[in-house]
Amino acid sequence: MMKMTKIKSCIAGMISIFLLTCGCGKPAALYDSGQVQEGDSGTETREGESREEIPDAQEVMEICVYVCGEVAAPGIYQMAADARIGDALEAAGGMTENAADTWLNLAEHMKDGQKIEVPDRERAEVLAKEAQQEESSLVNLNTATAEQLMSLTGVGQSKAEDILNYREQHGSFQTIEELMQIPGIKERVFEKIKDRITV
Repeated sequence: MMKMTKIKSCIAGMISIFLLTCGCGKPAALYDSGQVQEGDSGTETREGESREEIPDAQEVMEICVYVCGEVAAPGIYQMAADARIGDALEAAGGMTENAADTWLNLAEHMKDGQKIEVPDRERAEVLAKEAQQEESSLVNLNTATAEQLMSLTGVGQSKAEDILNYREQHGSFQTIEELMQIPGIKERVFEKIKDRITV
């Protein structure tokens, strides 16, 4: 009997050592699935808290434009960034009967803070004449003679001839800024004459 008791005690001791070695003697760890665990990327939130909303990168931006003149309801209007002048006039109730309805380019895109004025027919005629007179007083880089080019500030005979030679070699000027491609006519000279030239 004593021998059996010693064997049972020995077996019980070995089982206890085995259980402690395997960690079964420790209480089970409990984790809250709603909490962010250490090392987590932070995409989860605590229970009861809402996720932070991320702004949509595709969100349409808006601009403000001032519509005045011959429209039904002049004022400041908030428009989508890709809206056109025609959209702004529609928002302002449309043009009146006296409006020069072909004066503005209705398909043109707008920019923030832009003033869109619709003139009446009489005012449009005056503006057209003023624009024509101003254009006729400009020196056209594609048709001007050497004498006409020399009337520009900072353009002497040598530079006038360079302009004519450039025109012969490269064809018509596409923009007035192209004039700065000619040696001797840089930004400083261009700034003095840009308001007096056209293409």
